[in-house]
Amino acid sequence: MTAARHERLAEALRRAVLAQAFEQTADRARGGAPVAHFPSIDLAMVVFGRSRGRGAMAARIRPTWANVLFSREHPRGLVAAIGERAGAVRHLRFDADVTDPDGRSHAWAPDADWRRIPFPPLHGSGPHRFVVPYPASLLKLMVAVGVGLAVDLGLAEWPERDVAPMITVSDNDATDRCVALLHRAGVVELLHERFAALGLPTLRLNRTTPAGGWRNADGSGVGHIHMTAWDTVRLLWLLDAQAPPAPWLSRSPDPRPLLKPDTRERLRALLEAQERNDILSSHSLRSVPGFVEGLPPSVRFAHKTGTTENYASDAGIVVAKSPPPALHAIVAVITNLGERYAPHERCATTWKLPALGAALHRIALEWT
Repeated sequence: MTAARHERLAEALRRAVLAQAFEQTADRARGGAPVAHFPSIDLAMVVFGRSRGRGAMAARIRPTWANVLFSREHPRGLVAAIGERAGAVRHLRFDADVTDPDGRSHAWAPDADWRRIPFPPLHGSGPHRFVVPYPASLLKLMVAVGVGLAVDLGLAEWPERDVAPMITVSDNDATDRCVALLHRAGVVELLHERFAALGLPTLRLNRTTPAGGWRNADGSGVGHIHMTAWDTVRLLWLLDAQAPPAPWLSRSPDPRPLLKPDTRERLRALLEAQERNDILSSHSLRSVPGFVEGLPPSVRFAHKTGTTENYASDAGIVVAKSPPPALHAIVAVITNLGERYAPHERCATTWKLPALGAALHRIALEWT
């Protein structure tokens, strides 16, 4: 029954994506015509529902999870194989994003021929592959975790004046300073080691620089910094004090938490103070013509977004402000649907992503 529950959630997520008709998304690079190829969408979700038993069993939290992936190679959706302990995705090869010699994200140009692009492998193997879109400013979640790790090891003080704007308004200058801090503290590779030890192999901050560089122009950015939706959901699971213990770590020889409780709660508070609600949640855009409601204001969404011309991402912890029902879920979406698909200058992406956020809220309620 456990496997069937996860399969049902995966099918619900797959249908929710297909219902948005992303293949009809207007693309500014094509003069407003629909996209030339089905967009790449990496969507993962875990819902912490409660068992239907009685007495003591009624209070038991029963997580249900799924990861579905779409691209021009998988326009009907691919359901990721995830084991019974919520471990890493199996039987799927993740390939890394790329740039051309001029530093442009050429894989997402309307005329890009993926048969001619040598995408380097990122992780895994199997009969299918998924090209992982750059996470854009969602990467700042990894940077913040690295800062927390440095603080917990006594290698730095918590830089509130930098971490707060990096998370809540996605300030790039603050991010520069936080990345430089990671290098001064010598924790970049240690962060990678911790991610690997915690079973999160696709989370990478490669080729950032001691001067705080993390963009394409710094030799980092697209093609070097990576996140997948499923590993991002599980990273947030480790940052969520209200979530049950991570089942994929139940047999881990390393019992250390990712961050100490005080540091974890500092970061969670900043995620809850998020001021950019323009992707899965959309209430920052309520006055924009054609407004589409995303995750509703009736939930707390502790999250981080990321957008560029070519990319849009959003990931966070969803909790009901008041019961019933006691909604508790984590969601992540990483896409190539950036600002060039936005219908208005204030929008970060197509309205189809907030519409997907509303659908995810309905699905989470069904599994609560």
